[in-house]
Order: sequence, then structure tokens, then C-alpha cells
Amino acid sequence: MYSKSVRFEWDEAKRKANIAKHGIDFLDVPEMFTSLMLVSTDIRKDYGEIRQIGFGFIRARLIVIAFTEREPDVIRIISARKANTREKTYYQEAIADELVKN
Repeated sequence: MYSKSVRFEWDEAKRKANIAKHGIDFLDVPEMFTSLMLVSTDIRKDYGEIRQIGFGFIRARLIVIAFTEREPDVIRIISARKANTREKTYYQEAIADELVKN
């Protein structure tokens, strides 16, 4: 979870494109940061910045987001979409593993 002082930002054209393509509004993404999220670093390629992939819930739907932390209290949303079947399985297994550890 992140503190309430975190500010979210995004490119407005990218937000509109994301709504059209995935039906998810970046305005709803901060909801994910108020509860348990699974976050990993995206190392698939060099983006010129550290990108994170986050798994969490918006209105009871598992959502996958890409984001970067621009400053300690600024999160830039890059994309957001509904998790696919493979990602849902990954999330469930990762959470189960964490529960066993604790």
C-alpha cells in the first residue's frame, strides 16, 4: 500500500486510448493502491526507466497496470487492463505463496 500523499499522473491522450482499448480509466487506478497489490519490476526490455507491473483490484476485478515512480510521491500510470487467465493464475499462486511464508 502507498501513502495517501502519493500523487498520480498520466498522459491524457494515453488515458483516453486506454479507455477505448481496455475499458479501464486511469482515474480508477489509485483504488488499487489502497489495498494489497502484487508488484514486480518489468525487465522485458530497457524502457529508459524502471517500470513496475502491478496486480490488484478495481471494483472486484483483477487489473494489471504498468507504472513508474517518477519521484518518491509521484506514480505515473502507463497502462491498465483486465488480467488475462495466465495472469490471474500467476496472481493467485503468488498470493498463496506469500500466505504460506507468513
